[in-house]
Amino acid sequence: MKIIISNASQDPIYIQIAEQIKNQIISGELEEGDPLPSIRKLAQELQISVITTKRAYEELDKEGFIDSVGGKGTFVAMQNKELLREKKMKMVEDRLSEAVAEAQLLGINLDELKEMLMLLYKEDK
Repeated sequence: MKIIISNASQDPIYIQIAEQIKNQIISGELEEGDPLPSIRKLAQELQISVITTKRAYEELDKEGFIDSVGGKGTFVAMQNKELLREKKMKMVEDRLSEAVAEAQLLGINLDELKEMLMLLYKEDK
């Protein structure tokens, strides 16, 4: 599991951790039942406070992304396939919204943006 903490980010560290783990679950990089590092181990790896990693795990647990099993550890929770698809769609929509806003700032019209998207989409196949 790869997590990068950015000092330049305005988000608190626990949010950065939770978001990155959430994105890895949504993308399929982490799958149902996969074990996560213990709170202590993750804190050591990232060289941060145990309280911070505990808070990140609490956020993920509250949102239903992970399950903590006493004495066994923390695991990626079973996900409702339809809900997971919706979360993936939301991620794409958010990124497209950012791209549209940037295009508008740069004066790129809708036809040019569509052409770029079509080229990029075909390029990856």
